[in-house]
Amino acid sequence: MKTLRIVIAALIVLAIASFSGVGRPEAAHGAGDDAAEGITVTGVGRVNTVPDEAKFSLGITAKGSTARGALSANSERMRALIDGLKAAGVAEPDIQTRDVSVGSDYDPNGRSDEFVANNTVSVLIRDLDRAGPVLDAATRAGANNVYGPSLTRSNREGLEAKVLEDAVANARKRATALAEAAGVDLSAVTAITETAPEVDGGAFRALDASSSPPIEKGTQEIQASVTVTFAIE
Repeated sequence: MKTLRIVIAALIVLAIASFSGVGRPEAAHGAGDDAAEGITVTGVGRVNTVPDEAKFSLGITAKGSTARGALSANSERMRALIDGLKAAGVAEPDIQTRDVSVGSDYDPNGRSDEFVANNTVSVLIRDLDRAGPVLDAATRAGANNVYGPSLTRSNREGLEAKVLEDAVANARKRATALAEAAGVDLSAVTAITETAPEVDGGAFRALDASSSPPIEKGTQEIQASVTVTFAIE
């Protein structure tokens, strides 16, 4: 009888468990239930522009028998360089110190009997046509390390906004073509992701500090892409 009571109790528990789900059925899940219906495309926008600004890195290297002597000589020459840049028309806010260092100067045999000090400033030239004369003034004022240019546009933010608008328009055009091919209609945008605009060109490179090189503006391409999801009807 004890065994019979145990079996009956187990059957009752199973019955309660089976009826506890009545009225609360679990929703059936298909493989595509979590995927939103729509068309996802990537649109690209581009614009070619002529740079009108240039950034250079200008530096002074000086040597001395002591660290203090090297740094003192460097500082005096750097002040002359900054004064020369201002006299050439570069505004004070467009001159920024980037690096100051002093250390031992070693010969090929690993011996050191003097010190070398370096000081570098970045210079933004807002009128690209003035880049050559400004570099000439810088080298005359003592700059012996010249790197650049990094070319850009003064209204880059506005151009980037235009490129993004073009990218969204391109995405809509591509999505429309897909929708027509599939026999559906596009509806509202449900998601959009931006890829940051890219600028082609403008890398720094070493220049001959003994002359005033011509600066060719050329053109730059600003490009951006967006991934857009459109609902369909």
